Amino acid sequence: LFLSLMSLIWLMLLFSAHLSECVPEKPKRSALNQLTRTLLRKYDCGVRPVHNWTSATTVSIDLILQSVLDVDGKTQSITISIWYRQIWTDEFLVWDPEEFDGINEISLSSDAIWIPDVIVSEFVDGGKSPPIPYVYVNSSGSVKNYRPMQVVLACSLEMYAFPFDKQNCSLTFRSWLHSVKEIDLALWRSAEAIADDKREFMNDGEWELLSIPSHYWQIHQDNTDYAHIQFNVLIRRRPLLYVVGLLIPSIFLMLVDVISFYLPPDSGIRIAFKISILLGYTVFRVNMTDELPATAVRTSLIGFCCRHLYCVCAQSILSCCLFYYELEPSLEGDLLSLSEFQDVPSGPEWLLQELVSLRLALSQEASEASAQADWLALCSRLDCFLFRLYLFVLALYAGTLLLLWASWSFA
Repeated sequence: LFLSLMSLIWLMLLFSAHLSECVPEKPKRSALNQLTRTLLRKYDCGVRPVHNWTSATTVSIDLILQSVLDVDGKTQSITISIWYRQIWTDEFLVWDPEEFDGINEISLSSDAIWIPDVIVSEFVDGGKSPPIPYVYVNSSGSVKNYRPMQVVLACSLEMYAFPFDKQNCSLTFRSWLHSVKEIDLALWRSAEAIADDKREFMNDGEWELLSIPSHYWQIHQDNTDYAHIQFNVLIRRRPLLYVVGLLIPSIFLMLVDVISFYLPPDSGIRIAFKISILLGYTVFRVNMTDELPATAVRTSLIGFCCRHLYCVCAQSILSCCLFYYELEPSLEGDLLSLSEFQDVPSGPEWLLQELVSLRLALSQEASEASAQADWLALCSRLDCFLFRLYLFVLALYAGTLLLLWASWSFA
């Protein structure tokens, strides 16, 4: 009985060993999976990742400008594309690479870990920034958050010097809630390296990048200090397109208008010529509306000068009309004088009446000639004043454009 029982046990052991060989072995988890589970098992993304709560988390910031997409003077905003980088240390995401097959760096979901609440103060709209759901973390706890951004920023745009204008728009990074005792900011690279970095900028568009100076400061508010880092994007417009399409035609039209002042003011040719120039100003102004930057604060120099010269040209046409119509003969008076020859008396009475009529006609003609001379002198002085005013505005316009061009060239 004992031997049969032992043989039965051995058979059961052999059968169970055979079954264990047939069942596939459960695969082990990868080192990357184990590391991720180990780091995030007890991680709380709502707590600032420091062991000592009195120590501040330093967030290093870097900025690379890629392109200027739009400059809107009407809404006082600018749309730019940038590469934005954040680096900070997470004391809860530290491991020994030797325990996890030598893994030194992994990617984690940005929703699973703590992210600093650093914002841009001038932020207006998010644009079309692609979502980047991951961040890189190395074994020492350094977190790298790299992402491209397309942002719309509020900016005080100065359009008076168009098309030789330069713009200075700022990006101010700050923590929305945390003071400098909790989150401090720093530049990842030196300020000189950031200012002169143009390697990623698309330099074949309308705008040219001059520099990106940056500086750090703290603002005191509600008995607490808050850290700020400001990047100033200095750009200038390339004016060649507008010089060829706007400035040269406008200056040519002004010179033609100057030549028209040398035509006789009492001729109809000058009036027709002036009206043609006024029509040219109107067409040029309509076509220029789409090219000039729209702004509700201050108009550009080109628009102001064109409107002023437009008014001077209209006043010159008015003075020409006064010249022309004052010199027109009065046909109505001649017709009336012919009707007076009806029922002419005879004899000495007729001679006396003719002498009286001649005296009255001569005195009336002298008074009309004196009034006409006064009007012509007034119109002449007005035409001379408008001509000098036109030359002054044109010279001031040309001199201002030269100064703006010189300032743009040496920027």
